[in-house]
Amino acid sequence: MEILHWFSIFLEICIATMGVGLILRKKAFGWGILITFGIYTFYDMAKYVPLPISQNLLYLLFFIASVSAFWAVWKISKNK
Repeated sequence: MEILHWFSIFLEICIATMGVGLILRKKAFGWGILITFGIYTFYDMAKYVPLPISQNLLYLLFFIASVSAFWAVWKISKNK
């Protein structure tokens, strides 16, 4: 099942890259997508790369990612 985790990380990187594309097309919600999935990628990679990161910092980053996703979805819904 570890292959699914690596595949998820790959998808997170793809989605973050798509966020950059949205930013370049002047879509503000692209920032929310980039930040959210950039943090998700870092969060998931922290399990494999031995970095001296406290669990509290990871929780804070995950919270920022959640707020960023909320903001992006809110911006998308306001554009309709």
